[in-house]
Amino acid sequence: MPTYIAEDFSAAEADILRRYFTNLDQPVFALVNLPEVVKGALFARYSRSDKSLRRLFLEEFVGDLDVSGDESIDATIGLRRAEELYDRIFFEYGDDSVAQLGGVHLACEQASNLLTKILEWGRLMSYLEQSTRYIPYDTRLGGRYRYHRDPAVLSSALGARYISDMDRLFEVYAELVPRMADHFRARIPKAPGDSDFVYRQAISAKAFDAVRGVLPAASLSNVGIYGTGQAYEALLVRMRANPLPEARTYAELMLAELRKVIPSFLKRVDLPDRGEAVGDYAADCRDRLEELAEDLFPDDAPLSDPPMVDLTDFDPEAEVKLVCAALYPVSNRSDREIERRVRLMTVDERLAVLSAFEGDRGNRRHRPGRALERPSYRFDVLSDYGAFRDLQRHRMLTLDWQRLSAAHGFVRPPEVDDAGLSDRFDAAMERSRGLHDALEPAFPDQAPYAVSLAYRVRYMMHMNAREAMHVIELRTTPQGHASYREVCQQMHNLIADEAGHHAIAAMMSFVDHSSAPELERLESERRSEQKRTKRLNRPDSSTA
Repeated sequence: MPTYIAEDFSAAEADILRRYFTNLDQPVFALVNLPEVVKGALFARYSRSDKSLRRLFLEEFVGDLDVSGDESIDATIGLRRAEELYDRIFFEYGDDSVAQLGGVHLACEQASNLLTKILEWGRLMSYLEQSTRYIPYDTRLGGRYRYHRDPAVLSSALGARYISDMDRLFEVYAELVPRMADHFRARIPKAPGDSDFVYRQAISAKAFDAVRGVLPAASLSNVGIYGTGQAYEALLVRMRANPLPEARTYAELMLAELRKVIPSFLKRVDLPDRGEAVGDYAADCRDRLEELAEDLFPDDAPLSDPPMVDLTDFDPEAEVKLVCAALYPVSNRSDREIERRVRLMTVDERLAVLSAFEGDRGNRRHRPGRALERPSYRFDVLSDYGAFRDLQRHRMLTLDWQRLSAAHGFVRPPEVDDAGLSDRFDAAMERSRGLHDALEPAFPDQAPYAVSLAYRVRYMMHMNAREAMHVIELRTTPQGHASYREVCQQMHNLIADEAGHHAIAAMMSFVDHSSAPELERLESERRSEQKRTKRLNRPDSSTA
């Protein structure tokens, strides 16, 4: 069991927290007896705070709630009759759709950046993860740097080296952040109209972005999750069969807390002939494939040097088929008849259909209909792990990734070179590589903990054109991180130039190919301050 740094709460604080959280001393806990809007707002704030969820709730949310009511409120009240009904409908008769109707907000704290990607695998769940862009990672928990300490590794002959090297990576991060902030302040003066707060926030985000690559994948994060009973069941079955010990440990913690709130929905997770059998099947398939891959691609074979983004599959006739799909719901003809007619159309006639289908897009949230889901693209991406962390959050597509290692080299931000800190950055990368390579023979599943976020990882993104429009337009906005902006800019170019789908690429009219501003978050911080000022200056309706 990994060490969890529990918080201390006063007796009064504990009395309040017990009404709304299923425990006060574990890293996984569910939220109960709270309005949905409060839970959503709490998770949104959580992603940009270095506080635990319970502490954040006490400091920023509890004042707006009425906590003077019945202190006997308990999440289990009223469950007996509900469980009896659920058992009769679902467990006995197998109506899985019922499990889609009950949901839980769950917090998973002090989870490594390897575990967060496992937690965020499911498509039909919602997640908010602590951001490296807004939170300094040089703060400590219980006097220790915030990284996962695997019990098996720590009890081995490599345990002392693991602690020493991890501490050193965090020390380099703590050293470089203020130096990069000084560099940016010297290079980018504060504009006369900006407040000190806005300027400071933008500079901090820029410094965090430049240095986050030093952080290892063992770095701890907090994740807020909302999902249905069915989604949690699928997630827990996968996690219980995952080779990473941390994932299996958190699966048991999550199962225990969820059973306090939706016990009937999760009865199948650990049944030998249900959840365990499904997990065993998946683990067996994974083991067989890994064994075959080891023979087919031996480690001593040289790696190729591919581009950052490679478009490996697309339909040459995608735009013709898109015209067919656009016309289908507004006609009364069969799919085959529509296609025969479209193939007789001139290029200009087809473009007229696509123009009408696209309409007048006022912003990137104006997206054409489902016909755009007929074309699809498969991208093989090799980017730094930091960019992968952001792109992996897009779940309405097929995304698979390979094990993180130091084999593909790392990306050093040009700002680090400009500040004259490349030697310090590179030394941290070598330390990360050395620890990974030392761990890999005995602990292949835990070795990625040592790999810094600047190292490249290979992953595949297969998506239809509608999802591509969403991903590429969102992730190329000027306030985005440079690493994932470049990935998505290349995707857009490949759709136009490699696939030859110029009309589809042109529909993505809010893709931004411009160079990023020097302070990416400055405009966003300005807008946030304007909203805060407007809200504070608004007359209080209660005194009007």
